[in-house]
Amino acid sequence: MREPDGPPGAPDTGPSRPTDFAAEAGYALVSALAEGLVAVDDQGVIRVCNPAAQELLGRPASELIGSPFGHPLVGGRSTEIDLVQPGGGTRVVEMRASTTTVSGQRLHLAVLRDITLQRRTWEQLEAELDVQGTLIAVMAHEIRNPLAGIGLLIDMLRDPSEDLTADERKETLDRVADRVARLQSLADRLLTAARTGGRLPHPPREAVPVLEVALQCLADLGERSREAHVYCDAGVQVLADRGELAEMLVNYLQNAFRYGAPPIEIRTTDADGVVEIQVCDGGPGIPEEFVPELFERFTRAKGIQRHTDGSGLGLWIVRRLAQANDGEAYYRPGKPRGSCFCLRLPQAPK
Repeated sequence: MREPDGPPGAPDTGPSRPTDFAAEAGYALVSALAEGLVAVDDQGVIRVCNPAAQELLGRPASELIGSPFGHPLVGGRSTEIDLVQPGGGTRVVEMRASTTTVSGQRLHLAVLRDITLQRRTWEQLEAELDVQGTLIAVMAHEIRNPLAGIGLLIDMLRDPSEDLTADERKETLDRVADRVARLQSLADRLLTAARTGGRLPHPPREAVPVLEVALQCLADLGERSREAHVYCDAGVQVLADRGELAEMLVNYLQNAFRYGAPPIEIRTTDADGVVEIQVCDGGPGIPEEFVPELFERFTRAKGIQRHTDGSGLGLWIVRRLAQANDGEAYYRPGKPRGSCFCLRLPQAPK
C-alpha cells in the first residue's frame, strides 16, 4: 500500500514510498536531486524514485513503485543503458550504482543522468571524422597512380638518350597535362565532398571506348604491360566517366599484377545494353572465406600484408565508382584457376 502524497486528485510530483523503511528526510533529499534516482531492493523491485527518474523512465511513480527495475546494478561502476520510452523513443542514460541502508533495509541506488544529446553529438563527430578520414585515404590512394605516371613521363623528357622528336615530346607533354588535369579534378571533387558531408559529386558521363582506355591504362603500367593480353572489340563503348573507368581498370590491373600471376587478360562482352569487362589472372585466386570482404574498406586477405604495400582501399573505390556510373563491381573465380574481377556498366547508345 502507498501512503498518499497529497489530497485526492493532486499531481504526483514527489517520490512515492511505502512507510516501512524510509524517513521523511531521506525522501526530501531524493526529491531535491537534479539527476534521476531509483532505489531498488534486493529483489530488484523499485521502492523509491524521484521526479527526474520518473521523467527519464517515462512513467509516473504510481507505475514504477513496486515494479521490477529491469537493469542490473553493479556498485561502484558506471554504465550506459538505452531506455525505451512508452511512446517509442529512446534515451541514453548513464547509470551509477551504489548500495546503502535506509531504516534498516538495504537499498541499491541508481543515479541516472540523461546523456542522449552527448551520445548523439559524439556519434555525429565520429561520423564526420570517418568521412574526413575516408576522403584523405581516397585522395592518397587516387593521386598515387597519376603521380607515378607523371614521374615516368618527366624522366623520359629529361633523359637525353631518349632523343625524342618534336611530335613525341609534344605527345608526352600532353600526357603529363592530362594527368595533372585528372589530379585537379579529383582535388576539386574531394574538396566539394568535404563541404557536403562526404558525398562525391559525379561528373557527366559520355560514350567511352573500352579498348582505348584499356590500352591507356596498360601504357601507364610500363613494362608490366608486356604480360597482359586484351580481347576487346574496338567498337565496344560504355556510358561512363572516362577518368573513372580508367581508375577502375588501373586498380583491377594493379591487383592482378600484385597478387596474381600471368597471363593477365582483359576481356569484354556486351549484351542487352550492358558491357561486362573482366580483368583476369592466373594466380592462386582469392580464399573463399575472404570473398565477401573483398570490396570493403581497409580489408586485405591474411598472409599478404608482409609482401605488398597495398592500402586495402582499391577495390572499395572501384565498387563506389562503378555504382556512381550505374554499374557494379564484383568478383568470380577464374577457370581453371586465378581470379576474375569484373565490371558491369551501361552500354553507350550506338
